[in-house]
Amino acid sequence: MKALQIDFFLAYRNIVGQKRRSAIAVSATAFGIIALILATGFVEWIFWGMREGTIDSQLGHIQISRPGYQEAGKADPYTYLLPDAIPELESGNELRQIKAVVPRLSFGGLISHGDTTLSFIGDGVTPQEQVFFGKSLQILAGQNLSVDDPKGIILGAGLGHNLNVNIGDKVVLLASTASRGVNAVEVTVRGLFSTVNKSYDDIALRMPIATARQLLRVKGSHVWVVLLNNTAKTDTVLQRLHGALQKRDFEAVPWYVLADFYNKTVALFTKQIHGLKLIIALIIVLTISNAMTMSVMGRIGEIGTDMALGARRIDVLRRFLSEGILLGCFGGLMGVTIGVGLATVISSIGIPMPPPPGMARGYTGEILVTWNIALESLLLAIGTTLIASIYPAWKASRMQVVDALRHNR
Repeated sequence: MKALQIDFFLAYRNIVGQKRRSAIAVSATAFGIIALILATGFVEWIFWGMREGTIDSQLGHIQISRPGYQEAGKADPYTYLLPDAIPELESGNELRQIKAVVPRLSFGGLISHGDTTLSFIGDGVTPQEQVFFGKSLQILAGQNLSVDDPKGIILGAGLGHNLNVNIGDKVVLLASTASRGVNAVEVTVRGLFSTVNKSYDDIALRMPIATARQLLRVKGSHVWVVLLNNTAKTDTVLQRLHGALQKRDFEAVPWYVLADFYNKTVALFTKQIHGLKLIIALIIVLTISNAMTMSVMGRIGEIGTDMALGARRIDVLRRFLSEGILLGCFGGLMGVTIGVGLATVISSIGIPMPPPPGMARGYTGEILVTWNIALESLLLAIGTTLIASIYPAWKASRMQVVDALRHNR
């Protein structure tokens, strides 16, 4: 331990003694880490925004349904109806992470306004649901669903535009019933909404679940949507629900199984971030390797004197590796500190972004720096500088004492 302390002390003295060379190495490392933190933090914020937007506007954290509904429910939805109430969920007070549990009845059909008829996918929901799920569902015109207006519906902005409807217009919904018949109901357009997914807004509508049951002539619902206080607790609550619900009667599916678009986006962006990390690592390796090689070449006589006084080859190797580690620590800490500060300033200002492909509206981006991002960036700086120091350190340790002493003569 004492030898290690001496190695790091001597490494620190060497770094301070070669201010220009050390400053270049530390600056290159810091700039690489700053770029990595800002890029990774921006992508992390995109992941967070997509995740929470998908959960709040569509999926919830957990969906409880009949076994097999998620796979085959679209083809035969009436086989998978749930009862009006699930006693196991009514005792959910012991599950303190649960914020709300609401029923949903999903269906499809035709919507007509004037001479225009289009297909739609609909959700029968409780009007009170907007209190819990309304953060990512933006009402662009009119009002949201109301308990006082059971015949009022809201349309996705794209669907409303294609139908050329205005707030207060009457439309007719046509759908297949549970008895394989056809039923229709006349409803009023209360509002137009927008979510994070434009393709969903082009075909979606929402209506009070009581009216949806009347249209389909059914009781119950297809899913019970569970909203939690914290997305990170999804797996914990899921395990408790698996223990509370009868597996033969109910199936609990978490949001990340249902969010296909989100999962594919995360997979794509994660690969891009890995590529960025590799590029930054190569830049740091080349910079530190060059700095360490120049340091070795400029201290050949010093190395020879050190070895002549009894220093072993392993001691020389260890001291140069310690110098590389310190350069990585200084550059990494500087990069993390500046990167976090810049992320905070940029986030307070905001990053105006246009609507991405498949999205309905633009957004103001931010940079979300987590502890994992900061720690991974610091470890990347230290790890790459250590790797970059191996060859120069090995080269210094393999010098012949006599040749090294003659070098300055």
